[in-house]
Amino acid sequence: MTAGLHAVAICLQPIFAGIYLDGSPSGIRMHEPTGLAIVFLGLAQLLIATIWWRTGGRPAAAGMSLLIFVGEVVQVSIGYSRQLAIHIPLGIALVAGTVALAVWINRQRIRNQHDDRQEVAA
Repeated sequence: MTAGLHAVAICLQPIFAGIYLDGSPSGIRMHEPTGLAIVFLGLAQLLIATIWWRTGGRPAAAGMSLLIFVGEVVQVSIGYSRQLAIHIPLGIALVAGTVALAVWINRQRIRNQHDDRQEVAA
């Protein structure tokens, strides 16, 4: 659930940036607080993924969550300093990575539910 919410929130960021670049100052008023919220969602995702890993889950989710969280912290810093040559490509990478991780986590959950059902049926 956290990974899905995180993915949806990060997908809103390019839309808000586009609204701002289209000339509407409301875009930046949405882009900034959403970016900060995404960092907190990234931290929550990292904590949940770490707990999942430490209780028998896959370490890849925690590792990817760590990379994404660090990237988001860097992204906010670079955004405030207006280094768009780095901010925009890093943003694209973060959107792709966050969505891919959310899809992977969802597939793992579905696979685990399917395996649990087969064990009960057997």
